[in-house]
Amino acid sequence: MHTYVGELVDLTDPFLTRLDDLTLDEARSRVLAGDADAVRAIGGSFAIVARDGETVRIARSLDRPVRYFLAKKVAGPALIVADRIDAIHDWLKANGFGDQFHPNYTRMVPAHYITTIRIVGCPDPSPSYRRFVVPRPGTLPNDVDAIGRAYVGALSNEIATWLRRIPADAPVGVSFSGGIDSGSVVLVAAHVMRTMGLDLGRLKAFTLDAGDGPDLAQARTFLDAVDMGLFLEPIEVDGAALDVDAVIRITEDYKALDVECAAMGLALLRGIRARYPDWRYLMDGDGGDENMKDYPIEENPELTIRSVVNNPLLYQEGWGVDTMKHSLTYSGGLSRSYVRTYAPARHLGFEGFSPYTRPALVELAGSLPWDALTGYDVDRLYALKGEIVARGVHALTGVEMPVFDKRRFQHGAIEAGAMRRAMPWSEADYRRRFLARYA
Repeated sequence: MHTYVGELVDLTDPFLTRLDDLTLDEARSRVLAGDADAVRAIGGSFAIVARDGETVRIARSLDRPVRYFLAKKVAGPALIVADRIDAIHDWLKANGFGDQFHPNYTRMVPAHYITTIRIVGCPDPSPSYRRFVVPRPGTLPNDVDAIGRAYVGALSNEIATWLRRIPADAPVGVSFSGGIDSGSVVLVAAHVMRTMGLDLGRLKAFTLDAGDGPDLAQARTFLDAVDMGLFLEPIEVDGAALDVDAVIRITEDYKALDVECAAMGLALLRGIRARYPDWRYLMDGDGGDENMKDYPIEENPELTIRSVVNNPLLYQEGWGVDTMKHSLTYSGGLSRSYVRTYAPARHLGFEGFSPYTRPALVELAGSLPWDALTGYDVDRLYALKGEIVARGVHALTGVEMPVFDKRRFQHGAIEAGAMRRAMPWSEADYRRRFLARYA
């Protein structure tokens, strides 16, 4: 019997982990123990890899994509863990294992689970999962005002915690469209900063204008309505100059809507970086749509109102790790697509933060009595987010928050025809361009 010696190569960057009240070693011990409640209590943004003998456990927050690859060596398997596919590829090439690589052989660690992998050699056992973020549908009352107070109260707590963690004099930007999610982040952030006695002059609302899109006018209308017009800072870019190949390279993904969204995000961040070379901290509302199920069901033929209402984390996690439709390569939902936000920010040296990705808000949203609130009516579902968030913002701040119809980031930053001319390709085209990088 040959004794295999498994190797762990952890390429994740510990300096990107932001913990609220633990050291990294303490958090790593919790992950290694596999105690879901203890891991749930880890506050902050993290990607944690821990090993004990042949057992490796990995846990991440929703905002920190993590991937792994199991390479075959004569002495035994090597498990390579990183935040990017190309980091894994580079390590394999540098160590003589490049011929084993294909991007589809990399695996994405799903958010909200402790992933356990045993590095024991051939045949490789499948990973196992233990959930640590657990919504409990129906535990909140069928009361929009009470839900709003709880949800926006949790939003306020997360923003306050984040503000206490960053330097007291650092400027704070918000990626802002005037929509419900970014609007609530701006209003609650301003309220929290006043409450904490922080300088509101640090705050800016950055709105992308890539060519006659409706967001800039909406952003201006929103901020003028709440007497915060001075906080608006438009970032103008040439929509015809969007670099799709750079977006695919940076995000390592090919889903059309996510590529389009990431293209706009990259353009916004490049504009901010050109204007402010030292700017670091940015907030956004990513995750707000997923929490409140605010996506057009009719655009996905696999979905019905019942599948959306009855699956508490459909938009955060896809169909789930125990289902036939779960993809090991890309995970699902925002667990996969958060790379559209994470990767451009990381590439350009920003530290991003969305309070809507935090477990407290994810669990609260998943604990709503969705069936009673909607009656399985599609229009009622679409109206809920605006009602809940606006009432919660008013209860917390006293401000009447403007509520506009939902619009995707890429559809607000640029005129629709210009968008089609700048990015006319299909998902199959994006996928071919992605795979060509490794041909």
